[in-house]
Amino acid sequence: MAHTLKAESAANIRKAIDSATSEPKTKIPGFVCVSVNKSGDEIFSHASGLRGAESKEKMDLDSVFWIASCTKMVGGIACLQLVEQGKLSLDDGDQAEKLCPELARAKVLHGFGENDKPILKEKKTKITLRMLLSHTAGFGYTFFNPEIRKFGFPAGIDEFSGRIEDMEHPLLFEPGTKWAYGTNIDWACVLVERATGIALSDYIQQNIFNPLKIKNMSFFPSQEMKSHLAHMHQRYPDGHLTTREHLLRRPLYENSDAQKKRLFAQPREYVKIIATLLNDGTCPKTGAKILKKETVEEMFRNQIPEMPNFGRQGIEAAIPELTNPIPDLYPQPHEQEQGWGLTFMLTIHEGATGRGRNTGWWAGLPNLFWWADREKGVGGMVASQILPFAGELNFVFLAAAGS
Repeated sequence: MAHTLKAESAANIRKAIDSATSEPKTKIPGFVCVSVNKSGDEIFSHASGLRGAESKEKMDLDSVFWIASCTKMVGGIACLQLVEQGKLSLDDGDQAEKLCPELARAKVLHGFGENDKPILKEKKTKITLRMLLSHTAGFGYTFFNPEIRKFGFPAGIDEFSGRIEDMEHPLLFEPGTKWAYGTNIDWACVLVERATGIALSDYIQQNIFNPLKIKNMSFFPSQEMKSHLAHMHQRYPDGHLTTREHLLRRPLYENSDAQKKRLFAQPREYVKIIATLLNDGTCPKTGAKILKKETVEEMFRNQIPEMPNFGRQGIEAAIPELTNPIPDLYPQPHEQEQGWGLTFMLTIHEGATGRGRNTGWWAGLPNLFWWADREKGVGGMVASQILPFAGELNFVFLAAAGS
C-alpha cells in the first residue's frame, strides 16, 4: 500500500511552513515543499510566501529553483547507468585516470611553507569513481575549506564558473583515507562526458529526464522556466535579509555547455526522480527503468563503514556569506554510526523524525533538501533560495521528512 499523509499531519506542516514565511524580510520569503510516494503520487505539496522578499509575486508550485548540490544525485544516476553498461567501473582507478588525466596529476596538499607556498606531494593511490561518488577522493570546496580557499589566492577559485580549471586544485588527503565534501562528483560527471563523448546536459536529458517525462528541470532553463525563477537572498549576521544575484547566472542567459554546473528545477519535477528510486529504479508513472534494482540498492548502501563519524568532524564556514559553520551534518545519538551512499548521506538508523533506516538525503547550498525513505516508501523536497547555507529550513525539513 502506497504511503499517504493524514489530513491532520498535512495541516500541521502547512501551518509550520506558513508561519516561517509570515515575515518575508526577516524569516523565509517563500519556499515550496513536495512529498511523493513510491507510486509517484504527490501526497503533499505546498507553496508558501513570495518569490522574493521584495516581490509581490506569490511563490507557487511552478516556481523554479537553482538546486545546487541536489544536482549531485542526478549526476550519480548518470554515472551508475554507465557502470551498468560496462562503460565505467566503480573501482578501476586506471580507467578513471586515463579518461581524466586531471585526476592522475592531482597532488596532495600538505599545508603551506615559507611565504605561504603550498606544499604539494604526489599521491600514492589512484582515484576511482567510487571514491568520487563517496567524497573520499580528496577534493574540497573553497567555501567549506580554508586551505583550498587559501591555495586559490590571490585570484581565487570559483566553483560556479563552469571552468574545469576551477576544479583542478590539490587534494586534501590521500585518496580513500578520509571524507571531505567537495568537487568530487563534478569530476565523476566529467567521466560521464569522457566515456560517452556526449555533453552531460544532453546525456541527462536523453537518459533520465526524457524517460521520466521531466520537462521543467535543466542546466539551461527555458524562457518559461526563467519566468518562474525564485529570487535568491542573502541573510546577514544581524538576521535581516535582502535579495541578491544568483551565484550561477550565465546559464540563465547563455546556452554554453561549458557552463553546465548545477540544475534549475521545479521541486515537483525533482521528486519524480525520488519516486523512481523509491520504486527500485523504475518510474512508477512511465514504466521506464533508468537503473536496475541492485544498482539502487548499492546507491543506498553505506560506502564508508570505516568512517562512522565522518559527519561529526564539522565543516568550516570558510566563506561566511555562503555557509554557516556545520558542526554535525545530521545530529543523532553519538552511538549511532553515520553513513554515505553513492552521492548522498544515509540516516542508517531510524531517525528522530521517523525516517526509516538507510534513508538517503542531501541538500543544496541555498537551503534546499531532499530525502528518499525506501523503507517507508516516501520522499520529497523542500526548497528555498537563501544564503548562507545551514539553519534556514532544518525544522521544516525534519517535519516533512517524518511525515
